[in-house]
Amino acid sequence: MEIHQLTILRELGALGSVTAVAEALHVSPSAVSQHLAALQRQFATPLTRREGRVLTLTDAGVELARAGAGVIDAMAAAQSAVEEFEDRAGGTVTLSSFHSAGQAVFGPLLRELGTGRPDSPDLRLADEDVAQSDFPALTAQYDLVLAHRMEHSPPWPGADLHVVHLAREPLDVALPAAHPLARRRTLRPRDVIGERWVTSRVGYSPDDVLTAVAALASRPAEVVHRVNDYGAVAALVAAGSGIGLLPRYTSPHPYDDVVLRPLHGLSTSRTIDVLARPETLRRRSVQVVVRALRVVMERLVASTG
Repeated sequence: MEIHQLTILRELGALGSVTAVAEALHVSPSAVSQHLAALQRQFATPLTRREGRVLTLTDAGVELARAGAGVIDAMAAAQSAVEEFEDRAGGTVTLSSFHSAGQAVFGPLLRELGTGRPDSPDLRLADEDVAQSDFPALTAQYDLVLAHRMEHSPPWPGADLHVVHLAREPLDVALPAAHPLARRRTLRPRDVIGERWVTSRVGYSPDDVLTAVAALASRPAEVVHRVNDYGAVAALVAAGSGIGLLPRYTSPHPYDDVVLRPLHGLSTSRTIDVLARPETLRRRSVQVVVRALRVVMERLVASTG
């Protein structure tokens, strides 16, 4: 039994297909299949099964993948011991973020880390516009994943995933400055449900909140635009094309001719979290980046809260 075989088995359970595992680990699908076959030859009990065209783990495969995660973590701990002995804070760290957080955080994060110093991590950044449920899978491709989750939704999966909480961010109602509702300090679902709406695609935070607004008001919302980019949402609201929902801390500020008002009567907040594999967080360079993210997010909340 080899460590890379256990890694492939674990990723198959996490990602759900041979193709996805191959893409995440930068190998060919045939190589993934060969390693799984070699691992299977060591056990009489089947570790995988076919469900249509998809290869999934059996219960035995799930148990081996869970045990294998402990082995992978132990190997990472051994490597971390060497890294700490050498006291290396540098090294390459990959970080992905959802769009609005990337716009708000990437620049300050690089300044906080002091990019270019010999002891500073070599940070490689990317943005990923995915639905909430797809964030955990990104930890197969990146060391750290900045993710958002609505507070009323199920928690992040606990198995093989470490969560570092950074902030709680409300989504506020965005209104044209001249709108009659802009004169109010707070709003409730019944106040806004009759408006035309600019919201996100299904599966993203603004649409989740709007669905809850409609449920509480007992009438459907009239959605005229589905736009994920918050800058574009603000522009449409400013143009009078509808009202929307914008995150309080991570959407572009300031807005021209747009005001934000808190929405009371339901949970409109999302958590901003860092997701990572447990073994990844053992690396000193990754720990340095997480600490810097905490500082940057605290400043962002303090400046706009």
